[in-house]
Amino acid sequence: MTAVYQFQEWLQNHSARTETALDCLLDSAHTIPARLHEAIRYAAQGGGKRIRPLLVYAAGSLGDAQAGVLDAAACAIECIHAYSLVHDDLPCMDDDDLRRGLPTVHKAFDEATALLVGDALQTRAFEILAHAPCDADTRLRMISALAAASGSRGMAGGQAIDLESVGKKLDLAGLKQMHALKTGALLSCAVELGGIAAHLDRSQMTHLQNYSAALGLAFQIVDDVLDATADSQTLGKTAGKDAANAKPTYVTLMGLDYAQKQAQELQLVALASLDNFGSKAQALKDLALLVVNRGK
Repeated sequence: MTAVYQFQEWLQNHSARTETALDCLLDSAHTIPARLHEAIRYAAQGGGKRIRPLLVYAAGSLGDAQAGVLDAAACAIECIHAYSLVHDDLPCMDDDDLRRGLPTVHKAFDEATALLVGDALQTRAFEILAHAPCDADTRLRMISALAAASGSRGMAGGQAIDLESVGKKLDLAGLKQMHALKTGALLSCAVELGGIAAHLDRSQMTHLQNYSAALGLAFQIVDDVLDATADSQTLGKTAGKDAANAKPTYVTLMGLDYAQKQAQELQLVALASLDNFGSKAQALKDLALLVVNRGK
């Protein structure tokens, strides 16, 4: 980072960069079949915090990552995230009508289209990485990382545990495992993709893994807190869904005070993990503060 770095300016620039890259890398809404491509763009470009792409860019700034490679990685992981939200909102999953302040895809279009949107976004993510402007080894490492984070030992596995746990009382270890897979895997992968693109060494990647593991858990704990304390307008999705569906959360298991303190402690762990990078890691540090302080 340079001496003139300002986080709000960085955030605005890289959020805009994400939107521009998504617009370029997604098929036009007029591409046949037009209704499906319209729905894909509705799902992927309907707002959101873009935390995962921002983590890609921030981690990429630690080394010599090329702009086009980071754009590809940022869009690929956002496609996976968007697909997961579309499927998560379906009646057979969390059955929600609101996402990012807008009707969910199956409400704005229909359930079959929503299912296909998720399928298409998932495959598009890997197509984007397969054509990333870098050497074959870097492309392979990024594809492998995203596949592992998205599948049954990552995000999809965490979602399965989440569904199996409805109406049950998980212990703290079980809750941590679910969150590490359901939410933490993709957040960690975003940081890993940036590190791969930046050609960081093994020691540097270990520090990033420590950072992203703490950040991923903190992110989900804050989500649990907000679900219990914020309204739907603030969240952009239906508030109180976890409690209504008898889902185990940090708040229901350990209480609100514990959850809030745990998020703050994890934030400190995440920040300390970046000490060896010096000022180059300032964007990653600021993103950790942004994640934990959401809703305040």
